[in-house]
Amino acid sequence: MVTEVKSVGFVGLGIMGKPMARNLLKAGFELKVHSRSRPPVDELVSEGAIAADTPSACASGMDAIVTMLPDSPDSEAVILGDNGVLSGARAGATVIDMSSIAPAVSQTIAAACEAKGVDALDAPVSGGEPGAIAGQLAIMVGGKQEAFDRWRPLFEAVGKSYVLCGGYGAGNTTKLANQIIVAANIEAVGEALVLVRKAGLDPNVVFEAIRGGLAGSNVLNAKAPMMIAGNFDPGFRIRLHQKDLNNALLTGKELGVPLPVTALVQQMIGALVVGGKGDRDHSAIATFIEDMAATKIQGG
Repeated sequence: MVTEVKSVGFVGLGIMGKPMARNLLKAGFELKVHSRSRPPVDELVSEGAIAADTPSACASGMDAIVTMLPDSPDSEAVILGDNGVLSGARAGATVIDMSSIAPAVSQTIAAACEAKGVDALDAPVSGGEPGAIAGQLAIMVGGKQEAFDRWRPLFEAVGKSYVLCGGYGAGNTTKLANQIIVAANIEAVGEALVLVRKAGLDPNVVFEAIRGGLAGSNVLNAKAPMMIAGNFDPGFRIRLHQKDLNNALLTGKELGVPLPVTALVQQMIGALVVGGKGDRDHSAIATFIEDMAATKIQGG
């Protein structure tokens, strides 16, 4: 629980945003909410939140404004656009963009906030829908130490860990590193399980054999059972991982860093999106390997 009630505006009540906003309510924050879709707004209002018709109205009078949006253009439009968050935020408030976007865009948003006397933090998260519901997200933050320290109670309400990674944009640069590792790991798990299935082994047995060794990882533990079950109900959608890898490749180009494995996995993900699988969980990256090998991990 927060030691003193602080007011928070929350814009973006999608698959991640709604449970995060709910956890802020549970932690004792005064909450005002806005989203393009009305049903999640009404749902949270029934639990004690206040509805706002625009991002600007959602920001008005609030100590902090959290945004949880799909991509860079969305964050720019919602925060910096007409009737945007920044037009309603008071001097001394903090804009906390928890969207996963390009680091350069986070820096643009922060500069505009500073010009108005508003603090800014970019604070993307990892953990998917289950982590958002449980309040167990990993939060990667960019910005100034003072703003980070001030809003520790907010991060504690939605996450299990939160780290200030550096200045503006550092949170999203760290998130890109996270997404590179996750995507490559999922693809490798898919390759391995298709291989053992085609060799006539039981993927469940192989999973139990390797999970305690060096190949063990949170990704293996979370995604291998989904692949083995053929369950690709979305916790984190393929099309969102495509967006993150696009941002990683753009950032790599800007910095002069080759990302060859990232580019390869991005091509696989692109093929899956074109094939109509963009709204499946990113564990369905394994289906690209299944199709090439004409072998289903699930068997049968």
